[in-house]
Amino acid sequence: MREKANLAVTLCNDKEEIMAQATFLDYPNWNVAKQDDWVSVFRELDSDIPCTPLNTLFMHLFVAVDEYSVGCCKEILRTVYKAVPELHFIFLIVPSYMSLGSTLITVFDQVGNIPCLTYEEDFAVHMCHRHSHYPQLHVRKARVEDHDDLMPIFMRYDTILKETYGEYFLAELIEAQDEENHAVVCEVEGTAVGFMSVCSRVNMQLLHECFDLGPFHGLCFPHPDDVLESPQDLSVRRSQDAELRSSSQGSQKIVEELQEPVSPDTMENIQGNIAREAASEEALTAVHSGNVSEPEDIEKLSDISTGYAQYHHVSSRSLASLILPEEPVHFRPIYRGASAAFCIQLFCIDEKYEARSLDFMNFVFSLFSDKNFCVISLPHLTPEFFLIQNFVKMVPFNTCTLEQDLYVFHRAGLLKSIDIRFATLLDTPGVENLVSTLMLNKSILEDLDHYNKARKDPDGTPLQAFVAEVAEQIVGIAVIRNEMDIEYIRSHYNIEDFIYFSHHQREEHGHMHHFAFNPIFRHYTKFFLKEILRLGFKSCLYYRVYPKSREGKFQNPYAHSLTSALHYLVPVRPRRQIVYPLEKLGINAPSKAVSKDPMSYALNHTNRKLTLEPKITVNAKIIVVGASSVGISFLETLVFCSHMKFNNLTLISTHGLPGKKLLDTEQRKFLASDHCFNDKDYALMSLCSWVNVVVGRMTGIDRAAKHVVLSTDKIVPYDHLILCTGQQYQVPCPTEADISQHLTNREVPNSSQRRYTGKVPRNHFTLNEEEDCFKALTWIRNNSITTEGNIIVYGNTIDTYTTVETLLNLGVSGSRIHLVQPPPASTITCINNYSVESAVADALGAAGVTMYRDAILAQWNDGLHPDPIYSASFTTPTKPFRLQCSMFFSFCEKNVDYETFKALNDACLVYDSRLVIDTNFHTNDIAIRAAGSLTKFSSRYYSNEWTHSNFSSKEVGFQLAAAMLHLFDPTLEPVTEPPANLDRLIPMYKGAKIQGGILPGSYHYLHIAKPAIPTPLEVQMAQPNYGLELVTGSAKNGTYFRIHINKYKMVETITCLSREPFPASNYIRLFGQHEQLLNNLCARYDENLITDLYSYFTEPWCLALFHDRFIDLRKELRQILASKEEEDLPSIEQLAHQIEDEEINPTEKPRQYLKRVFEESIYKTLVERSTLDYLHYNRYHLPMYAWPGII
Repeated sequence: MREKANLAVTLCNDKEEIMAQATFLDYPNWNVAKQDDWVSVFRELDSDIPCTPLNTLFMHLFVAVDEYSVGCCKEILRTVYKAVPELHFIFLIVPSYMSLGSTLITVFDQVGNIPCLTYEEDFAVHMCHRHSHYPQLHVRKARVEDHDDLMPIFMRYDTILKETYGEYFLAELIEAQDEENHAVVCEVEGTAVGFMSVCSRVNMQLLHECFDLGPFHGLCFPHPDDVLESPQDLSVRRSQDAELRSSSQGSQKIVEELQEPVSPDTMENIQGNIAREAASEEALTAVHSGNVSEPEDIEKLSDISTGYAQYHHVSSRSLASLILPEEPVHFRPIYRGASAAFCIQLFCIDEKYEARSLDFMNFVFSLFSDKNFCVISLPHLTPEFFLIQNFVKMVPFNTCTLEQDLYVFHRAGLLKSIDIRFATLLDTPGVENLVSTLMLNKSILEDLDHYNKARKDPDGTPLQAFVAEVAEQIVGIAVIRNEMDIEYIRSHYNIEDFIYFSHHQREEHGHMHHFAFNPIFRHYTKFFLKEILRLGFKSCLYYRVYPKSREGKFQNPYAHSLTSALHYLVPVRPRRQIVYPLEKLGINAPSKAVSKDPMSYALNHTNRKLTLEPKITVNAKIIVVGASSVGISFLETLVFCSHMKFNNLTLISTHGLPGKKLLDTEQRKFLASDHCFNDKDYALMSLCSWVNVVVGRMTGIDRAAKHVVLSTDKIVPYDHLILCTGQQYQVPCPTEADISQHLTNREVPNSSQRRYTGKVPRNHFTLNEEEDCFKALTWIRNNSITTEGNIIVYGNTIDTYTTVETLLNLGVSGSRIHLVQPPPASTITCINNYSVESAVADALGAAGVTMYRDAILAQWNDGLHPDPIYSASFTTPTKPFRLQCSMFFSFCEKNVDYETFKALNDACLVYDSRLVIDTNFHTNDIAIRAAGSLTKFSSRYYSNEWTHSNFSSKEVGFQLAAAMLHLFDPTLEPVTEPPANLDRLIPMYKGAKIQGGILPGSYHYLHIAKPAIPTPLEVQMAQPNYGLELVTGSAKNGTYFRIHINKYKMVETITCLSREPFPASNYIRLFGQHEQLLNNLCARYDENLITDLYSYFTEPWCLALFHDRFIDLRKELRQILASKEEEDLPSIEQLAHQIEDEEINPTEKPRQYLKRVFEESIYKTLVERSTLDYLHYNRYHLPMYAWPGII
C-alpha cells in the first residue's frame, strides 16, 4: 500500500521511535467506486460537498501507539493539509457495521453510506475537513492598528527595513495606500499573521531587457503595433501554418499572433469566476450544515491564448540537445501595449501559516481588476517559499546582469476548476490551438489522431491521451504509451532507487511521449501527472531524452527541446553493465530484452509516491569552468540528487558539453582514455537537460563583483565558482638553435618553461579534446595527408602512441610517420612496463615508423615564417637532424593554459605552479573552489608530491560535489570539524587510476592501478612487501595479462595488452577485490591451472563480480559477520579482534577456528540466504547461476 500511496506520513518522537503512520491515496478503498470514476459517486452521496480530484484524498491506513493516538492523528492531518495546500477533504471509508474507534471519531464525521461495487454491503463514508486543522486565512485591507501584530514577524526575518526606513515604516506604508498602492493582511482570530504590499507601477522596460517574457506576451496587453517575430520567422511560420491547416482539413484556424486585448466584460467574467471559486472555498467551512449551493459553471477563459503555451517540449521520437547555427541572432519581441502586471513589493507571513500564502492572491487580484499578472522579484539566493512555488520562474537573457529572479503568476492560475480527462475527437481543435507554436506540434497531433481512431499505435502498442481543461478550454495535452521495454529499463537504470519493482504490474508502467502545458497553470503540473497515473491505471511514468549530434557542429547552449514537465520528474542513474561472453554462455545468457543495445537515452521518472513529494530548490548560481572529467563528475553528482533541483547550474567550456560523437565512425581515437566517461555515458546522463552551457573561454574573474569574464567580453555571474580546467598540451617553443652549427642538447638553452607567443601554424595540432581530434582528422582528409607528406608526432606521453596508431589505421604509411621524443622529465615512462614498451617499439619498427629519442625542437622552417610548417629541426645529445613536415602533432608536457593562468593570477588567487587549494577544495576565496590537475595542495600540508592528478578524476569530482552539497542539503548531517591533529592531513581517495587506448600494432591497452606517487615498476617490485605478480601470455603476441596482488591479497594493479578487444569495464571491477573472491586466484595460478587470464575471467562463475550491485552484497555480508546474531556468542568480527588481541587462544589455527565457528553458528545460514536472495533478485542479469528450486 505504501509503495503506491500518493502520500505516506510517519510520526516519530525525539528518539526516532515511530509513534504513528498514515497512508493517503487519490481514490477510495473497499471497491466502492472505480479508481478513475469516483467523483460522480461522491457527488451523488452529498451534492453539497464540492470534492474534486484536486482537493480530495482518501485515508487508506492509520496506525498509532494507543496512548498517543489522538494527538498523533491530529498532527498527521495537520501535516497533510499543510503539505498539500489545495487539499480540502480527506475521506475515510469503512464497512457500515464497523466503528471508527475512539481516535478517528474525534476528527472524522460521517456523511453517508455507499454500496460496494462487487458484493452487497454498505460502507460508511466519513469526512475530515481542512477548516478543523489548517484553515484558509481571511484576507482584508491592512489597517494601521495591524502594525503591532506584524512588526514581530518582520523583525524575526530581517531588520534592514527598520534600520533603513525607521521604526514605523510599516504604519507609514499602510497609511500611504492609494489607487496604485495597496496593503493587505491575512488574519487568524482577529490577529494579523501576514502582510503583502502591492503596486501597479512596474518597470516593464527593465523586465523586457532582462527576461524572456514571450510566453506571457511581455506582461503587456496585445497591441496592433507589437513586433512578435523577426521577418524570417514570420515567413516560415506562415508556410508552416498553411501546411498544418491543409492537414487539419478545415480545423480551427491557427493564430499567428496573440489574441486581441481582453475586453472589460471578459475580464469581469474571469474575475467573477475566481471570486465565486474563492467564495465557494471560504464557504466550505459550512459544508456540514448544507449552506453551500452547487458551484456555477465557469465560462470560457478567452484570455488564455496560444502564445502562453510556448514553453519547450519534446517527444521521445525527437532528439534533445538540438544543434543550431553557431552564432544565432536572438530576436527579441517589442511590446507596445499597456502593462498588464502589478508587483508584490513586500511580503511576510508567520511561519506557521506559510503554506496558506496563496490565500492572498484572490484578494490582491480583486484590487487590480484591470491587471492579468502578478510579478515578484527576489534575490536568487532566497530559498523558494510556498508563495512563489505557485509562480513561474522566468528565464533571464544571457545578457541579464540583475541579481534577482523574476516570478510571474496569471490571475487564471487561481482557478481550481482544472479537469484532467481522456481526450476526445472534439478536443482536436483545442489541442491544435494549444500546440501551434511548438516545434513538435505535428507529432503530437498525429499521436492524438492515432488515439482517437484506434486507442493504439500503428504497431499495436496501447495509447492513452489526456487533456487538461479549464473553463471549457484545453490548456494541456499528454500522450503516454504502455512501457514495452520495462525489462531493459530495470536492467539498465536504477529505477529501484525509487520503486520496489516487484510491487508494480507490467501494465502499470507508462512511457510518456508528449507533455505540453500552458505555463499559466504550470503549478498544476504535478496534479496533471498524478491524474494521468490515476486515470490511466498507471503507477510509474518514464520519459526518455535522446541525444543528437551533428559532425562538425558545436552544441548551442540554448538548444533545449524538453518537456515542460521535466523538472517535476527525477533523473534516473544508468547502471553499469556486465560485458557478457554471449557465445560462451549459450542458453545461460541473459535474455535479449536485457542484453540488447538500442540507442542510448537518458531516463526520467515519476511515480505515485513522488507526485506530492516536494523538491529542495537551489537557485544559487553554480558556475563550472572546464568540461574536464572532474567537472562532468561534479555536475553529474548534483544533477542526480533526486530530492534537489538545481536551477542555475552552468558550464563554461570552449566547446560546450563533450560527447558529440564527432569520431564515432572511426575505429581509433587519437587520445588515450581515462575510462571516466565515454560518449555513451554522456548520452545516458543528458546533462544538457539540466545544465546551462556557455561556449567560451574564461579570461578573467572579478571576485568583488562575483562574475567570470569570457573571451567574448561577456560576463557570467556566480555565487559559487568551480574551476576544473585541468591541464592541456601546449604549443612547444622552439629553442631557435641553428642546427647548421651542429649544436647538441647541452649547448642549447632550456625552452621548456618558455611560452610560445607567435602565430600557431595551421598544420600544427595540439590534441586536448574531441573537437581538436576532429579538426586534425578533417585536415588529414582535406589535404591528402594519407598519401603524401611526412607527419611528425612530438612528445613522450601515451597519447603519442595512440595518435601514431590512429594515423596508421587511417592509411598513413609508417615510413612517413616520425615519432620524436624529447628528453624525459623523469625516469618513469608513460607506460612504466618494459614488456609492453618493448612490444610497442617492435610494432612501430615493423610498421616502418621512425623513432627519435632525446630530441629537442630547434626550429620550424629553418627559422623563417612558421605558417605552415614545411620542416622541423631538432637537436639531440649527439647530432641534430631536420625533417620535412606536412603535419605536426605536439604532445609535450601538459600545463595550465596561459589564459587560465592569467585569469587566476589577475584575480589574486594563490598560484604556485598550480592553483593552491585546501583539503575542502577551497582557494583563498571562499566562493571559489577548484579541483583536478589544475590544482595542488597548500604547502602547509607538506605533501607536494600528492595532487589531484594522482587520483581518479571521477572520484575527485564526486567528492567535490559532496563537499558542496552540505551547503544546500538540509537532510545531510552537519560537517564536523576534524580534530586539531588531523586538520593537516590531505584526503586520500581510493578509486582506481586508469589509462587505456589502442597502441601501435593494434594492441588494446589497459592499465588499472591504485592512486600512488609515480615510481618505476622495477623499484616497486624490489620492495620486500610488494606482494605477488601473476602474468599470463606474452606482450609481443598480444596476450599479455598481468595482475599485481599486494601483501593483503588484494588486487592492486592490472595491465592488459591484447590484439583482440577485451571487456575493460569488467576488468576495472576486479580492482580492490580479494584474490580468494576471484576463485582462489593465487592458489590456482601456483598450481598452473590458469594459463590465460583473459579466458579465466570470461568463465560464468566470475560474472557476479562484475555486477553493479555486487558491492552491495559485500557490504550486506560484512554487516552480517559484524553483527551479533546470537546472544551467547560474539560476532565473527569480534572473535577475529579477540584472537588478534590475544584475548582468546584457540588450540587450532585462527583461520580454522573462525571457519568452524562460522559453520556451526547461524552466520553460515544467514550468509547463504543473503547470497541466494542476491542471485534470485538479480537473475535477469545473472541467469547463469543456479539456486535452489531451479533444477
